[in-house]
Amino acid sequence: MMTVKVFRSPARHGYAVEVSPYIPSRVACAASQYYGIAGCGTLLVLDQTETGLTLVRSWEWSDGLFDVAWSEANEHILVAGGGDGSLQLWDTANHSAPLRVAKEHTQEVYTVDWSQTRGESLIVSGSWDQTVKVWDPALSPSLTTLRGHEGVIYSTIWSPHIPGCFASASGDGTLRIWDVKGAACRLAIPAHKAEILSCDWCKYDQNVVATGSVDCTVCVWDLRNIRQPVNQLLGHTYAIRRLKFSPFDKTVLASCSYDFTVRFWDYSRQQPLLDTVEHHSEFVCGLDFNLHIPNQVVDCSWDETVKVYTPACLSVGAHSAAP
Repeated sequence: MMTVKVFRSPARHGYAVEVSPYIPSRVACAASQYYGIAGCGTLLVLDQTETGLTLVRSWEWSDGLFDVAWSEANEHILVAGGGDGSLQLWDTANHSAPLRVAKEHTQEVYTVDWSQTRGESLIVSGSWDQTVKVWDPALSPSLTTLRGHEGVIYSTIWSPHIPGCFASASGDGTLRIWDVKGAACRLAIPAHKAEILSCDWCKYDQNVVATGSVDCTVCVWDLRNIRQPVNQLLGHTYAIRRLKFSPFDKTVLASCSYDFTVRFWDYSRQQPLLDTVEHHSEFVCGLDFNLHIPNQVVDCSWDETVKVYTPACLSVGAHSAAP
C-alpha cells in the first residue's frame, strides 16, 4: 500500500510544488485563493516528518501565485511568479515581506525557473504577456526580454546540461529552444495542435525534451530530429498541466492533469504507462520529483492538498522487473 503524507491548505488551491535542492525534507508550494481567478496567493514552505508534512513558513501575496522555484545557490531563497505580473524573491529566514519584487511583465507570470548549470545563476520567467524574461538572482532589472511566441507562455525550463539555454511552451502550440547569450530562439517545434501547458528536459540526455498539452498527450522530442516525436504518451483524459522527468531514470517521467490523476511513464517501452495515481478530487497542477530521495514524488491540487509519496511502480525493483 502506497504511503501518502498530506498537508491541507484550506481555501488555498495548489498551483506548483518544488522540492528544495538542498534540504531533502523541504518542499515549497505556490497556491492561490478562489482557484487563482481572484483573490490573493500564499507561498508555503513545508517540511516532511516521519508521519506527515508540517508548515515551516507561509507568506501572503496580494495576487495569485502560480509557480515557485528554489535558488540553486542559497538554501533559504525562493522565487515565485504572480498574477499581478510580478516575480518575488523570498527568504525563509525573513518572515514578513519579500526581499525584492520585480514587476516588468504586464500580465500573469505563470512560470519561473532557476538555472542549474555550474557557474551560472539566472532566473527565467514566462508570462501571459507572451514574453520571456531572464533575470539575475537579485531580480535587478531584467537582463533580456525574448519575444517570438504568439500565445500565452505557460512553461519556461532551463536546460540542465547547456548553459544559457532554456525551453518554453506556449498556448501557440509550439515548443521553443532559446539561447540567452544570442538573445534568440534557436528552434521552434510545432509540437501540438493545441495549447502546450508544460515542458521539461531529460536529466540524462541534452537532446530530449517532453511536452504536455491540452490535447491530453505527452510528446517526447529528440531535438536533433523534430519531424515527429520519439514517443507519444496516451492515457490522460483532460489537459496535462505539468510534467517532470525523473532525476533517477533516463526514460521515466511523470505527468499530472486536469483529469485529477498523476501518471508515470517509461517512454522507451511499447506500453509506456507504468502507473496511474488517483488520489486527488480536483485538478492536479503541481508535480516534482525529490532529488535526494529516489522516486519520491510531491504533487499539489486544487483540492487544497499537497501530497508526498513513492508510487508503487517506481519503488525498488518494481520498475526494472516489469516487462
